[in-house]
Amino acid sequence: MIGSWVNGQPGEALSVRDRGLAYGDGVFETMAVISGRVRLLDAHLARLAAGLSRLAIAQPDRDQLTQEITRAAALSGVGVLKLIVSRGVGARGYRPDGATPTRILSAWPAGEQSSRAENGVALRICATRFAEQPALAGLKTLNRLEQVLARGEWADDPPEGLMLDGAGRVISGTMSNLFAVLPQGLFTPALERCGVKGVMRGAVVRAAAAAGGAIVERDLTLADLEHASELFLTNALIGAWPVRRLERRDLAVGPVAREAQRWIAEL
Repeated sequence: MIGSWVNGQPGEALSVRDRGLAYGDGVFETMAVISGRVRLLDAHLARLAAGLSRLAIAQPDRDQLTQEITRAAALSGVGVLKLIVSRGVGARGYRPDGATPTRILSAWPAGEQSSRAENGVALRICATRFAEQPALAGLKTLNRLEQVLARGEWADDPPEGLMLDGAGRVISGTMSNLFAVLPQGLFTPALERCGVKGVMRGAVVRAAAAAGGAIVERDLTLADLEHASELFLTNALIGAWPVRRLERRDLAVGPVAREAQRWIAEL
């Protein structure tokens, strides 16, 4: 780790009564730092604000938060920033009180992504499934236990797993959103019941619309994916990874994934 700050001050210590630790009561953002600046910062702050609003957690001052993020990004140069905002220190019990939110910001070195972006990745299907909860669907809350269990199903290869919901609908990767090129067009799973709406997912959807195309959000199944000519994964850190294999089925690293990578390179 390069550095960490709690409520704007250097450090790592938290209260044992912080509701983020006790209940996962909060949200977080994981941001890519490139040349000392955060990619898609406005989108990250907008999603953070939307998540806090839905959880009825007081919003931190946006200008102050932006300054803290900007300073940390300049310090790291190239890497990753993780921002957590919890409800803060509260009394015992589930009932949310008037706690003051806790801001936790940490800076990390960048991982190596270039070979996977160029050559594509293998994708396995996870046994662990998402539970449906429309009240939290789309949010990046601190409770990621479903992804933790899913990611514990295998070692380092392949680097990502595909997760379904209880009804067998395709939702996302453990850490990424999925796009599928089908005979009818380009699709991404609907996330109205569960899953996280990634900022890079949103950026790709907007870029496709600006280029004169359209990405359709709808329910997808594994049977739909059997007809896909291309699959690719996105998140804020990896950009876009083409999928070269889903379980035992090989896929092409095709032009749509490459176009998405070009859109991301221009962000």
